[in-house]
Amino acid sequence: MSETTGKDPAAARFAVLQLVRLSGALLAFAGVLIISGKVSWLPKLPEAAGYALLGAGLVDFFAGPMLLARRWKSRP
Repeated sequence: MSETTGKDPAAARFAVLQLVRLSGALLAFAGVLIISGKVSWLPKLPEAAGYALLGAGLVDFFAGPMLLARRWKSRP
């Protein structure tokens, strides 16, 4: 890294990976809250919506960072 640029592309990519993981965890958590139906401040949504959010969150949490890392991997 050059000191004149001040930006490290690896640091930016790491931040993006962590944000993808965080968004996946939040989606999964929202899905669990909807499925439980015990949270009064959430609008009453069908249980199927909770399962859809849970599934999307798990895929986002586990597969998203792997796919991004594979795409960003430098080639020899």
